[in-house]
Amino acid sequence: MSPRAFGPRLAEAMEDHGPLCVGIDPHAALLSAWGLPDTPAGLRDFSLRSVEALAGHVAAVKPQSAFFERHGSVGIAVLEETLAALRQAGTLTILDVKRGDIGSTMGGYAQAYLADGAPLAADAITVSPYLGYGSLSPALDQAAETGRGVFVLALTSNPEGAAVQHACGPAGRAVAADIVAGAAASNAAARADGRLGSVGLVVGATIGDAVEALDLDLLAANAPLLAPA
Repeated sequence: MSPRAFGPRLAEAMEDHGPLCVGIDPHAALLSAWGLPDTPAGLRDFSLRSVEALAGHVAAVKPQSAFFERHGSVGIAVLEETLAALRQAGTLTILDVKRGDIGSTMGGYAQAYLADGAPLAADAITVSPYLGYGSLSPALDQAAETGRGVFVLALTSNPEGAAVQHACGPAGRAVAADIVAGAAASNAAARADGRLGSVGLVVGATIGDAVEALDLDLLAANAPLLAPA
């Protein structure tokens, strides 16, 4: 039996809990604000307390991998534990890793985060398409095989992003529009079946009129949107 796709699972979670995705972002200042040390022990306390508060109450939880990685192998172990705890609680996870590479290297990232049984497996991950949308194929294929999803960076809120995302390609269309079109193609079969696609888009919540100005047809993409505030 094929695994159930991420898009319908996310749609069901949003129907049950609303469209909120909550981040777990244990940077040093936040640990300090919680009265916790900036150590692996503080990281673990913060993360598992967050899981306890959020699991079963929101559609998805998004751990930011960087804040775990900065603690080295022990931090990665805490991330594994956090993902496992959310999985056990039945709450969808979107691991914010923003991986993007080519060929076998991208395949390695896909196996690390999207393969069944991988210690760091999440329900979905964030990916960067700026080596070309086609470079994401290993992650897209792995996600489709295991019923997981990806969220592709399309329009980010950092000022530097516009230099790439708003630039026009050879066909005269904005790079961001090409990314949205790629997601639409990836989600075409799901749209034909009336299901939410499993290839989502990251579109910053503070980008103003850029979606309209760049002629991004987000509705046609049939993509769940991750909109960081």
